[in-house]
Amino acid sequence: MSLLDRLSQESTWRSFIEYKSRLAVSKGFVRELCAFADSRAYLPVCEAIAAGGEYPLPRRSVISKLGTEKKRVVYTYPEDWNTVLKLLTYLMIRKYDDLFSEGLYSFRAGRTAKDAVRRLTRTKGIWDMCAYKVDVSNYFNSVPTSQLIPMMQSALADDPRLAEFLKALLEEPCVLGGGEKLMEEKGIMAGTPLSAFYANLYLSELDRHFAELGVPYARYSDDIIVFGQTPQETERHAEFIRGFLAEHGLKVNPDKESFTPSGGSWCFLGFVCSRERIDIAPATVKKLKQKMRRKTRALSRWSSRTGAGGEKAAAAFIRIFDRKLLQSPHDNELSWSCWFFSVITTSDTLHELDRYAQDCVRYLITGSRTKSRFNARYSDLKRLGLRSLVAAYYSDGTDSAPKA
Repeated sequence: MSLLDRLSQESTWRSFIEYKSRLAVSKGFVRELCAFADSRAYLPVCEAIAAGGEYPLPRRSVISKLGTEKKRVVYTYPEDWNTVLKLLTYLMIRKYDDLFSEGLYSFRAGRTAKDAVRRLTRTKGIWDMCAYKVDVSNYFNSVPTSQLIPMMQSALADDPRLAEFLKALLEEPCVLGGGEKLMEEKGIMAGTPLSAFYANLYLSELDRHFAELGVPYARYSDDIIVFGQTPQETERHAEFIRGFLAEHGLKVNPDKESFTPSGGSWCFLGFVCSRERIDIAPATVKKLKQKMRRKTRALSRWSSRTGAGGEKAAAAFIRIFDRKLLQSPHDNELSWSCWFFSVITTSDTLHELDRYAQDCVRYLITGSRTKSRFNARYSDLKRLGLRSLVAAYYSDGTDSAPKA
């Protein structure tokens, strides 16, 4: 039976809903997924897949990268198609997990970024080794589908119907953008559910290379780190990675390429790791502060324009960042606390961020950045709903996973 046949089975949807219900996703998302399955809204999509022919075009959007002024291109299918493709990705990731090596941590059942950091930091002798960290530039949208498709067909040789369907989606030359039909190279289409499987598959040979060498290595989608006993060995690893990426039509992001000497601290997946502790990486902290600062300015302008008042603006700031940092997120996202709290071994950076958030809220209430901002007392901030990251970190009742 092809995995495509399972998309129309009620039992498959029930298993999928049960899985999603166990994750840190919003209750609203689970309700919507249940309603979709109960109404059998997936059947028209399944029928269209079975019939073959033309499929809906993905819609192209440009969004701001989190915490930066940079833009990135993402793609989305119509909502009913997107939901069915999420289920298909869920099935594929589980059926074909044996294609992937130990060092791959992205988009795999039972493996997370936290597992990658924990394994690396617990590797014997890791703090006496040198590290090379690299990021693939615009990975998802740069993958040459002409190279990916043969790999995909070989990997899915036991399910030719599935391989043919995926090939048709990948070879579609057009997208919808600005209400028009456009032709463009779109790679594996960041933002679409299936891109997770493709991203794992396309660099799987690189993962196997380092697994066979037996050196410490980890990849999370387009983020790669590898370790060597000496600077020379580490440079050889780096040269191999650069050459491999070039052969596969990809480029290194020079702004995110770094070497760490023996005994130094290294950054990976938003963490900074050293012999002494694991904390949140400085770049991650900087991005969050920038986001807070921009939102503070925007809410201050809104308050002045509408006459809403400082407390309303402050309450809005608190709601926005409470949801982002501590509450259950939307599907396929992790809240900030879920990502970091169970791995970091210090609350130092959380103290820093708590102070920064308090300053933002006090400014919104008082309109002042001088000492007079402390006219807004901490009790006022708590009354508006502000929660401490440090308190959440040490609390047993947070939305984050238990600390290691």
